[in-house]
Amino acid sequence: MDEAAVREHARAFCDAIVAGDIDRAIGDFSNELRRNLGEVIALLPLPANDATVESVGHGGSGFDVVLRLQGETEEVQIQTRWKDRDGKPTIVEASHLSKTVTAPADTAGDADEDQAADGSDGHPG
Repeated sequence: MDEAAVREHARAFCDAIVAGDIDRAIGDFSNELRRNLGEVIALLPLPANDATVESVGHGGSGFDVVLRLQGETEEVQIQTRWKDRDGKPTIVEASHLSKTVTAPADTAGDADEDQAADGSDGHPG
């Protein structure tokens, strides 16, 4: 397992997340992560509009990969740890590095217009 293989798998993971294909994305998860799938999926801004591989670094017996995922209302950076499992790069750990709330996509104007009062208090003048 080398950096190019890890980067390729990380890109495919990002593509699957943006496509909404969670089954394909979790194909790169270790058995341990699959047993705690809800916790891992909760890290992701779903649906995701964009996902990129920010960095890949070799450390110890694996690789640390930072992913940036953009959802409709938040952007997150997730650090993943990849190790060789059965001859292929596999995500064995995932954790939040940062989370930023973003403004929703351009809205179609304000629907909260104030209604004018008629000025009467219900009592005859």
